[in-house]
Amino acid sequence: MIKVVLCDDHAVVRRGVRDTLMEATDIQVVAEADGYASLREALRLHRPDVLLLDVDLPGRSGLEILAVLHEEASPVRTVMVSMYPEDQYAIRCLKAGAMGYLNKGGDPADLLQAVRTVAQGRKFITPQIAELLANHLHAPESAELHDSLSERELQTLRKIASGKKLSQIAEELMISPKTVSVYRARVLEKLGLSNNAELTVYAIRNKLV
Repeated sequence: MIKVVLCDDHAVVRRGVRDTLMEATDIQVVAEADGYASLREALRLHRPDVLLLDVDLPGRSGLEILAVLHEEASPVRTVMVSMYPEDQYAIRCLKAGAMGYLNKGGDPADLLQAVRTVAQGRKFITPQIAELLANHLHAPESAELHDSLSERELQTLRKIASGKKLSQIAEELMISPKTVSVYRARVLEKLGLSNNAELTVYAIRNKLV
């Protein structure tokens, strides 16, 4: 039996994933978490084989949690799950140590296959991600400016471009408005932009929102 822990801050999403996994006789959802603190407890108590981890979480993001698990040499095998298309996050997640990447809008059958594949110690790569990896290997010089952004900087970019105020972003990310301002300044500097309007245009052109 493959033991799975789900980590997503949206209860409706967790329920949908859980219902899909419950259709399989060889997979058991042993716990659910809505953020870093509850996830730590779930991992400690249940020692799952596979973790389905949302990329965009309040507080510590999925990629930040993935980095912590990697540093601790956690044995859990992680599949990142996101609403963002593969071309925006998949390679970043795989480089950070994820065993697979799934789009929330994808085929439910891929979810079952991903869990079974990574439980065996193999990476789960969709055809879309395979193509991205191939293009990335053969054209490294085409890297986008936003590839240099940290996870928090990329989150800040997306949220500003979506029209959210710094106070709203601070609340969602569970950090201070001052810290959000620091991330914003770093994003503008790295991308060579001057203001939020230019930042929004950049995000739209690069399909980041």
